[in-house]
Amino acid sequence: MARPDTLAQTLAMIRTANVSLKAFTAVRDELSATSMARQLSGPLAGKLVAVKDIFDTADFPTAYGSPIYSGHQPSTEAAMVGIVRQAGALVIGKAVTTEFAYLQPAPTLNPAAPGCTPGGSSSGSAAAVAAGLVQLALGSQTGGSTVRPASYCGIAGFKPSFGVLPTAGMKCFSWSLDTVGLFARTVTEVSEFARAASGQRIMAPAAREPGEWTVGVPESYPWGEVSASARQAMARAVQALGDAGARVVPCTLPTWAGDAFGAHDTVQGWEAARAMALEMDTGLDRLSPLLRQFLLACRHITDDSYALAQAVARQARLDCRDWLPGIDVLLTPSAPDEPPLGYASTGASTFNRAWTLLGTPCLGVPGAVGINNRPMGLQLVAPPGGDSDCLAAGLLLERALGG
Repeated sequence: MARPDTLAQTLAMIRTANVSLKAFTAVRDELSATSMARQLSGPLAGKLVAVKDIFDTADFPTAYGSPIYSGHQPSTEAAMVGIVRQAGALVIGKAVTTEFAYLQPAPTLNPAAPGCTPGGSSSGSAAAVAAGLVQLALGSQTGGSTVRPASYCGIAGFKPSFGVLPTAGMKCFSWSLDTVGLFARTVTEVSEFARAASGQRIMAPAAREPGEWTVGVPESYPWGEVSASARQAMARAVQALGDAGARVVPCTLPTWAGDAFGAHDTVQGWEAARAMALEMDTGLDRLSPLLRQFLLACRHITDDSYALAQAVARQARLDCRDWLPGIDVLLTPSAPDEPPLGYASTGASTFNRAWTLLGTPCLGVPGAVGINNRPMGLQLVAPPGGDSDCLAAGLLLERALGG
């Protein structure tokens, strides 16, 4: 763990940077941090962690990005917070989230692409890591809220297989989709984070020669076209992997990918209207117009529509386990494009939603840029349960890109 004087300097740096970056809602005081740091040991000892403000914390207020919960102080903490504490990390503060982890932009800026959105909903988590204020951060993903901010901020973001990391104590938006996400500057660091956070259930990536990998590149996507920036980033990755000795092949996404994408919004919407029922009933006027309109519309999703979407999702998940014959991992863009200019939107999750519903591990790998020289991440997707392989392929890609 950092020496007390170094820790004090880091805390001062975080507070100074946060005035403009707006990545944190709360930062631990020096006395508390120093006292806790002396007692920490474990695989994450010496690491500072920011926790997205949808995870309950007993020693920080938790507002879920909403004025409805301003000053709210939970009496217990989320399971993931306990996990990182027990692994030896120092939870240094709470990171800004968009309102209830939905689409209303948060005030956080993007340190890797000035004037551009940092993405959402894990805006503060991604920005805090990208700015070098913390080594690690906890986030979440219901659509694309980990992989997309990682792409926009030029860092690594990992969404493990569904259910590997606990969501207990995390504000629910969609219980069938909500997944804990992890952030770090590099794939190497996020791999270490994933192993520690999973209690080593995510094993260390197995050593494989580059020539043992077959990486599939979809020829088209049922959720939209690939932008010029995404094409440029993909071309660089394909060239780098090929030069490293990996086999990179074109492939066609099976029907289950499009089916999953189509079912996502119905599943999310029906569940969100119920998970957020209390806030709608008691604080509707304090929700942003964007979230309020979404939730009111979601109340019109019928039980029959939800049941059908869930049946499609179940079948897609079963079919997905057969994966793509002969392909170890898929390589896709992390986001439709570079981070857009301005702060009116957090971007689109179209390249992430299907994989979130399918429960596959997804890794956002930094190291490429788009046509405007802004970060343009690359996404690796492995079969459900293939978390270690996903991370191992990410290490190969990171090395190939010169990271």
